[in-house]
Amino acid sequence: MLTVHHLENSRSQRILWLLEEMAVDYRLQNYKRDSQSGLAPPELLAVHPLGKSPVITDDDITVAESGAIIEYLLEKYDNGTLWPAAGTAERRACTYWLHYAEGSFAPLMLVALLMHRIETAPVPFFIKPVARGLAGKVRESYLDANVRRNLDFMEATLAASRWFAGDAFTAADIQMSFAVDAAEVRTNLRTDYPMLASYLERIRARPAYQAAIGKGGPYGLMRIGR
Repeated sequence: MLTVHHLENSRSQRILWLLEEMAVDYRLQNYKRDSQSGLAPPELLAVHPLGKSPVITDDDITVAESGAIIEYLLEKYDNGTLWPAAGTAERRACTYWLHYAEGSFAPLMLVALLMHRIETAPVPFFIKPVARGLAGKVRESYLDANVRRNLDFMEATLAASRWFAGDAFTAADIQMSFAVDAAEVRTNLRTDYPMLASYLERIRARPAYQAAIGKGGPYGLMRIGR
């Protein structure tokens, strides 16, 4: 039996969405975050040694990491609608965005989250200017310019095609959804990146997306301000 070990407010939401798009039967095992730390509970360690989500079990097979899970599920269950044919430009684009989401963009969002925590951490008043100054330097010298470059890249991609891997909706769009959702937090998409704003409207209107939210619960990743 295919089981999704779903941590509330996490990347495993995308796995639920993918399975809903493919109309695959699965069992949902829900886990709550620690109320103080926000971390995954220790029960997930019994599923995978890192104790994180997403992770799935399919009979005696355990798969972790969003991209690896998506590829596993596509290979086993997709009928060709979410995974373009091998050797095509669409397949190459789909594979690229599957890896880009976590390999290129997610680390930038992690740095942004860390800088926000440094800036807002409860520290003695005489240390706060130092902490804010350090975070400001990281933003000025590295973070902000790289985030803009990536957002410009995503916007240009969606200006050239309706979806990330071409004119058809694919698994790449499911994987990229959190990247664009995080971008929505950092900027006014409707004004600065209208193609990304339109993209979010389209994915949120999909019945499978709404079904996944209904089962997995609402999420608010990277709600960290600018």
